[in-house]
Order: sequence, then structure tokens, then C-alpha cells
Amino acid sequence: MHPIVLTIAFVSVGLIQPSDGFQLFNATASLIRSFQYPFKVTALTCWNDQRKLLFWMAMNMLESSKNAFQFTGENSHDLPWHDPDQQRNLLVVDAGCPGTKALLADANQLLFYRVKWIVVNTNNPKCDSFPDFLRTLQVLISSDLYYLCTTQDPGEIFVKQAYRFSLETGLIDEIVGSWKQGTLNISRTNAVSSVRRQNLHHFKLRASLVITHNETIHHLEDYRQKHIDTITKQNYFLTKYVAQYLNATVQFRYVNSWGYRNQETGRFNGMIGELQSDKAHLGGTALFLTADRIKEIDYLSMTTPTRAKFIFRSPKLSVTDNVFMLPFSKPVWMCILSFICLSATLLLIIISIEFRYTDIRYVEGVRLRLFDTFMNMVGASCQQGSYLEPKSLPSRCLILLSLIVLMFLYASYSANIVALIQSPSSKIRTLEDLLNSRLEAGAEDTVYNKYYFTHETEPIRKAIFERKMKNRDDAASSFIPLEKGVQKLRQGLYAFHVELGVCYKVISETFQEEEKCGLQEIEYLNIIDPYYAVQKNSSFREIIRLSLFKLREFGIQGREHSMLYTKKPHCSGGSSFVPVSIVDVWPALLLLAWGLGISAVLLVMEKVWLKAGKRVRIKDEVDAIFKW
Repeated sequence: MHPIVLTIAFVSVGLIQPSDGFQLFNATASLIRSFQYPFKVTALTCWNDQRKLLFWMAMNMLESSKNAFQFTGENSHDLPWHDPDQQRNLLVVDAGCPGTKALLADANQLLFYRVKWIVVNTNNPKCDSFPDFLRTLQVLISSDLYYLCTTQDPGEIFVKQAYRFSLETGLIDEIVGSWKQGTLNISRTNAVSSVRRQNLHHFKLRASLVITHNETIHHLEDYRQKHIDTITKQNYFLTKYVAQYLNATVQFRYVNSWGYRNQETGRFNGMIGELQSDKAHLGGTALFLTADRIKEIDYLSMTTPTRAKFIFRSPKLSVTDNVFMLPFSKPVWMCILSFICLSATLLLIIISIEFRYTDIRYVEGVRLRLFDTFMNMVGASCQQGSYLEPKSLPSRCLILLSLIVLMFLYASYSANIVALIQSPSSKIRTLEDLLNSRLEAGAEDTVYNKYYFTHETEPIRKAIFERKMKNRDDAASSFIPLEKGVQKLRQGLYAFHVELGVCYKVISETFQEEEKCGLQEIEYLNIIDPYYAVQKNSSFREIIRLSLFKLREFGIQGREHSMLYTKKPHCSGGSSFVPVSIVDVWPALLLLAWGLGISAVLLVMEKVWLKAGKRVRIKDEVDAIFKW
């Protein structure tokens, strides 16, 4: 019935008088006002119009209420299942109504997640009646359920909260305060339940750990073989510290996979499967955040700041560039070519003037052309000297000046070539650069590497797997043990996809100091650092999250990370001498091969031309003889 209609009925008829039920409603209204922020109040009860009017009067007696409220029946369809502001809902139920217990049982996660509840009993408001009523309900540790009851003093109403750790454990009562003579006195010191309820009284939490190597079980606490299942070992310590902080015990369960969706059944295996099936409360090993997992589990805190990337040693500059073109910039090359052409032209002009006005002759019976002087200057630039002997002062000055200038250019060029051959390349910075490079690629033999590489759909990432990994002997050969991958990484021209801290530990123990220089990283997975996870909508979600945050704030998480993970080694050994290989001189060999090939072709063409010309001359002579 609409409140205005109820008010009119009350004023006109005057049948409703204050009673004990009215005091119970007053205490309920005072509790709602004590929350100090507006709610959408819904009373799901079997009340008649008289009791609804009493509750409405209590809500509006002292001051205008800022809460919107409505009356509905005991129907689970009226629960705020799909309300985007579930945390703004406050539901009032009456334990004296016959359908209330079934309603609370159907509420499922709404009973302990986000929604506030107030339970009253208008038929039997005694405090000893509520434990039996709540015993079989999911009033879990994260629930925000209040109930109002009375004891010996009929004028005093107690406000309490009840919760339990699981359905197998008993109820725990919290006294919030008491209401008497229109005044609500709050006795608790902290209104946040996740802060008050951090003592689990030795409750056994179940945590699932991902173990990919059998020997890890024997080295979870001794900091030995730190490069094996490192992420599991760190989160094992953090899980134990959380349990100690919450005064709980922890039982670890071991699985061999983080959990991936089965395309046929739609269910997850591994650790996520255990969280789904309630075999574990906690995901004891941090895992990557992906879109398909968000719907199945709750991510709490980033506990392991580490990532898996491609690691490789910077290849020599000659692997990615033509070192013979790098010593000079394009403007310098253009200036050198212009200088050679200008010198050849001036030399031709000088020789032409000498040929016309003097008796000086350079090649007996042959007149020099521009091509001859040009080749003379090219020979001088290559420090091969000049095959033209200058015989006049202008030609001597020109050739001497050219030799001096080209000597300095040659010295600079040679020095740069030596330095560039020893220099590492920094051109491989992206996945596309890696795909187009000469580097081979591989990944550590782990479950997540095999899953992400084989299920990748992005074109460049898929091409890396298809062209650099899968197209070799077989796809399995691309996933190799950590030690073998680091060994191939040390040899060079190999990119290894591995967890950074784990790989750097082996690198720091096996590489020479100079070999630690030039290590580069390229991210492949494109995801953030791993997160600690729990069951979806878990009742322990908030207290576990706060505990993990405190471990990070107190520095405990950082300590365990520094104990188990190795940072990128510093380059302190300088650079060692790198012998020249075929790849360094390949452009020069290629130029030589082209030159020899073109020379051979030109030689054959000249021979053919000379023979053809000789035949033409013989034919002309024969024709002339016969004509004569």
C-alpha cells in the first residue's frame, strides 16, 4: 500500500497505537540512520498494512528520511540481483514471517556480498531465537547482516551482527550497540567488518599451488633452486604470512597448471578449476590477468612484479646493417662523390689544355677521356695511387691535393669500420623487428608459454611462432629447458622467452662479465604483472586483500621478491674483442662477386663485339675486292 494511503488511514481511523513492535521499528530506523549515507531500503516481509504503517512512521518520525524505501513480499525475484548499485541496497526481513528463511537461503551470495541486511522478529524478538534461525544460512565472514533482539529489559533492544567462516563452523556474534528510549548507542570501535574480523581462530584455509617441477615440493622454504617455480615459492611464503596474520592455518594443494579453459566443456583445469569447484579458497600462485579468467576468479593484489619476455644478446651491428655504409652520413657520401667527379673533370680539362698547347703526352697515341680521369681519382680514393704521372705544375697540384684529402677520408673510414664491427646493434626493439631479424627464437618449456604461443591470434605474434619457432624440426623443439635456452642465448643470435628474474639468475652464474653487456628485452605477452587470486565473490576476498596490501606496505613482499628473484646483471666488464666473421664482410664479398660477374659479362660482350666487328670488316674487304 502506498505510504500516503497508509497515512490517511492512520489519521482518519486512529487505530494504530505505539507498542513494542513500534519500538522495534524505531530501533531499526535508528540503526539505518546511523549508517550516515542514503540507502535504497526494501522491506521483504509478510507484514499487514498496520505494521507497514508503523515501520513507515518510525522511518519518518524524528526527521525527514533521505532513504528511499519500498515494501515487497517474500519473493527472491525482488532481490537486487542485477542492480548496478548493489552496495546501496539495504534489505529488511522479518524472521517471524514463514517465507523469510527460504528467501535468505535463495539469496545465495547476496547474503554475504555487498548488500546490507537487517533481520527482526516481530513474533519472538528474544535474542536466543536468532542463532537457530541463522544456523544453516550463508552468513559468512564478509556478510553485513544485523539483527535486533531483546533480553530481560523490554525497553532495551540490542543490535548485533552474526557471521561464520564456513557452513561447517558455528556462528560468531558481534555486539554493535543497544537502543533504549529512542537513543542508539554504538559500542564497537570499528565499523569496517573486514578490519574487525581478521582473527579466523585457526580456521583452515585451502590454497592451491602450481608445481611444474616435482623437486619444488622439497625446496619451497630453503631458497634453493630459486630459478625453478620461483613465482610459486614467493607466493607460498606470502600465503603463509597471510595465514599467520589472520590467525589461521593453511592447507596447500598441488596442481601442475594455472588453469586454462577446455574448449569442449568450458571449464578450467588446474588452479582455477580448483577455485571454481571450491576445492581451494586461495590461488596460492600468482597468475596473469586475462579476459576469460576475470569472470571465474577475483584478482586481489599484484604480488609478484615480474614478467616473461624475450631476452637476447644484442647482435653485432653487421647483422642488422651494412657497416660499410655507416661510417659516413649521406651528405658526406655525396660530398665525396662530388669531389671525385670535380677532380676528374678538372684533371681532364688540364690534360686537354696540355695536349693542345704543349708537347706533353700521358699515353702515347691515346687521348684521355673523362672516364679515364674518373677511374684515376677512384683509384686514388682507394689508396691505390694514380696511374697518371703528373708532368705539369697544375696537374701535380691537383693530384697532390686530391691524394691528401682522400687520405684523411680513407683513414676516418677505416677507423670507423673497425669500431663498427665491434659495436652491438640496437635496432631490434619491437616484435616486428625481431620477426624480420636473423635471430632464432625459442621459449622456456612451461605450461603458460605453450598455451600463449599456440593460441596467439595477433598477426605479428602468431608469425613469430609460425616462422621462427614452429617451422623448425617440430613445434616442441621450440620449448626447451631453462639451462639449454640460456646456453643458446649465450652463443648469440637467439631470443629466449622466459621469466626475467629466473633467467637473470642463471645468466649471472654462467655468463662472463663482458657477456652480460648488451642484454635486451622485448615483451611478447603484453599483459601486466601476475596477480594473487581467490574464488569468485569469496567471503574471504576483502580480508585477504587487506592482508596482502599490508605485506607489501611492511616490506615483506619486497623482501621475498629480492630473496628469490635476480635483477638484471650490470655491465661491468666492458666489451671483449669480437673476431671478424663472414657476416661482417659479407657486403664487401657481395660487391666483389657482383663486380667479377659484371666484368665477366662485359668481357664476353667485348669478345662478341670484336668478333662481330672483325667479320664486318672482312666482309667489307671481300666486297671491295670483288667490286674492284
